[in-house]
Amino acid sequence: MRVAFAGTPEFALPALHALASSPHALVGVLTQPDRPSGRGRQIHASPVKLAALAYGLPVAQPASLRSEPELAALRAWAPDALVVVAYGLILPRTVLELPRCGCINVHASLLPRWRGAAPIARAILAGDAQTGISIMSMDRGLDTGPIFLQRPIPIDRAATTGSLTQALATLGAAALLEVLEDIASGNARPRPQPAAEATPAPKVRKAEALIEWDRSALAIERQIRAFNPWPIAETRSNGEPLRIHAARAGEPEAPAGSPSAPGTVIAMEPQAIWVACGEGSLAITELQRPGRRPVSAAQFAHAGRLCVGQHLG
Repeated sequence: MRVAFAGTPEFALPALHALASSPHALVGVLTQPDRPSGRGRQIHASPVKLAALAYGLPVAQPASLRSEPELAALRAWAPDALVVVAYGLILPRTVLELPRCGCINVHASLLPRWRGAAPIARAILAGDAQTGISIMSMDRGLDTGPIFLQRPIPIDRAATTGSLTQALATLGAAALLEVLEDIASGNARPRPQPAAEATPAPKVRKAEALIEWDRSALAIERQIRAFNPWPIAETRSNGEPLRIHAARAGEPEAPAGSPSAPGTVIAMEPQAIWVACGEGSLAITELQRPGRRPVSAAQFAHAGRLCVGQHLG
């Protein structure tokens, strides 16, 4: 088949690499326009654009896909299917109906659970035991199209949004090739989603990263894992922000004899700084001051930045 690809971030790269190595003809790549990023706000190309250029593929970067000039490249490629992986633009009906075999999306959840922009973080925040990949045929709704194939993956206690994103990207690339083979052979049988089971996965807001210590230690642990690598969970210490990169819920080896107020540092161990929560305690293992690099709890404690009895938040 003639396949066009639409994607932007690193999550889309395994699917692009898989297509480039497949028997299908990869005819062109759509990606977001170059944008400023980083501290210097320099203009950077997307990871997908850089990979596409390395393959020698045609690349188009329309700001939208609603006018004929913006659709020109896609029309010229005449794809049988358009594969969409974290592209970042809403596809209008004109685009959805352009490929003969439709638009195929790689979505990072077991639909209809977690429809929307942040399915991986939402799954971790909710304490889901598993998530997965859904390969679906796109329609005009938000992740509402019929499903070709799903592949589950467990969410363990060490998983962050960053690590789970990498695992799902790899899983999605393999599942995508299976679906394209079924479509090419006429064996694809997409099934409708059970709409009554749908849950939304809205975009993560930076304000959600602020730790509220009166919540349970397990809920805060999930918050820290869900917001790593962005925006990173945060509290305050000595009047300045303190970013928490890694932590685990549990109890220190020598807990204080009387209950402490949530947010109180209750123990300093070689590998962890323990903080009281509304329910249970949290062992912070990696943290970061403003303008500094992340360090281990032992390094932070050695600098004397925290002490038992100090309050965070």
